[in-house]
Amino acid sequence: MLIEVRAAGLNRSELHSRLGMAEGMVFPRVLGLEAAGVVLECPGGEFEVGTPVMAMMGGMGRQFDGGYAELTCVPVSQVIPFASSLPWSTLGAVPEMLQTAYGSLTVGLDIQPGKTLLIRGATSSVGMAATVLAKRAGLNVIGTTRNPANVDRLREVGVDHVLIDDGPIAAAVRELVPGGVDAALDLVGTSTLIDCLHATRVHGVVCMSGMLSNQWTLPDFYPTGDIPSGVRLTGYTGDATNLPADVLQRFLDDVAAGTATVPIGRVFDLEEIQEAHRLLEAGTAGGKIVLVTASGRAS
Repeated sequence: MLIEVRAAGLNRSELHSRLGMAEGMVFPRVLGLEAAGVVLECPGGEFEVGTPVMAMMGGMGRQFDGGYAELTCVPVSQVIPFASSLPWSTLGAVPEMLQTAYGSLTVGLDIQPGKTLLIRGATSSVGMAATVLAKRAGLNVIGTTRNPANVDRLREVGVDHVLIDDGPIAAAVRELVPGGVDAALDLVGTSTLIDCLHATRVHGVVCMSGMLSNQWTLPDFYPTGDIPSGVRLTGYTGDATNLPADVLQRFLDDVAAGTATVPIGRVFDLEEIQEAHRLLEAGTAGGKIVLVTASGRAS
């Protein structure tokens, strides 16, 4: 199906692609693993022309052209319809951020009300979205940041305890939660994974869903020695099928009602993509970076 792109979020995955770190790239390629816009053509008839939709993953921006464009053609299976009067600059921030946060918390960690969650890399857009979802689900959230200037921002989105990530934090976590947290979401990557395991209680779960550190693998990983006895390790990567349409719609409705937030760092015009990527690589946006097309600005 053909989508007129109104806005598209930037993701760490696209930085990895630009730096030559991504697998499965087919060139030449338009980057962008997500987009929000309206249906222009749908030959199979699954969606009416003009329907607002979000598209994500499934090879977007790697195997076929993605969201950094005015038009994009994607498989119907990667598309979710929605209804909302929110601005496109907000809607463009949602697809992959919400899919990763929701999937990590549900599929990866099976979160339960009243439990304690550690989010490593909480100032990332996925980290802040996960915080919003976790607080709505009744969890106590510990979030980390490398920059003390981000403490207030994390508290605004709902983090209960903020830890400065200047090295191993397992001991500090266990001071807050004797015995360790029930669940840990590691968005930094393999450089912090072992430390997260040591911050988690017996029968607790650690889910790695991000690679902000650009480190993909653990050299000389020794599971029996590196994973504390009884702690469980998993990972999460998903696509549009892992984000139910009713979950997306409820989240957008809550944002419109002011009971949920979309953590946006900066909004750029499509023509400013180079500046947007410089900010993405610097890691100082303080939230999701969004591109808006001319049609997205006008509507």
